[in-house]
Amino acid sequence: MTHQAFAGFPAGRQTVVRVPNSFFTELLPAIDDLAELKVTLYCLWLLNHKRGDLRYTRLAELAADDLLVSGLDTADAEGNGMAALSRGLEQAAARGTLLRIRVQLPGAEIEEWYFLNSAHGREVVERIQRGELHKLAEPLPEHISLQAQRPPIYVLYEQNIGVIQPMVAEELREAERTYPAAWIEDAFREAVELNKRNWRYVRRILERWAAEGKDDGIDWRADASGEDSYEALKRKYVPSGWEDIIKY
Repeated sequence: MTHQAFAGFPAGRQTVVRVPNSFFTELLPAIDDLAELKVTLYCLWLLNHKRGDLRYTRLAELAADDLLVSGLDTADAEGNGMAALSRGLEQAAARGTLLRIRVQLPGAEIEEWYFLNSAHGREVVERIQRGELHKLAEPLPEHISLQAQRPPIYVLYEQNIGVIQPMVAEELREAERTYPAAWIEDAFREAVELNKRNWRYVRRILERWAAEGKDDGIDWRADASGEDSYEALKRKYVPSGWEDIIKY
């Protein structure tokens, strides 16, 4: 099985999701189905981003998140992400992780709403069951979906070459640190136009431009970290003792 490489958690301040400690001590040891685990984690993330009293989700909202559904393909024997989504929701509700109630808004069909089984979720569900939905005078929650934040070079590789092998991942990250983003995009474009869809060819294009120059007005020698990329490449590709003979 080929694994998609992970670029690592980016530096700097990031949005965090609060996960109750009981998830790790009670739920995680008990969950034995990948679909239920993925759906549970997704709902923890999703409902954490909701605001107001009506922090709920619906099957239609979850199904509209392409990244979630595609990630659930691996949780179904036949690779059916939608089937895995339905199964995961059913199991999370049966376990009690999610609270499921049937709601009918004026002029709409009956829907199943899912709340997190927290103190707040239980209180809101009880109010709805008592017929107090109209007292929750808040707009319906807006749709929230996952957004992939993969390094641009990873996206280029996957779009033009294929699944990233773990051994190639570090080479891609090194190239992204070394060359301007515009060069990397142009190198992939040139390789595709020549029907040379492999990383080795793309890398050679970048190395050639670094050695011979590229008429685009970009000074590639100083990267974002301030390191002199020219000297770094010289140390990498020029054999020791030949520095005065081989010129860049």
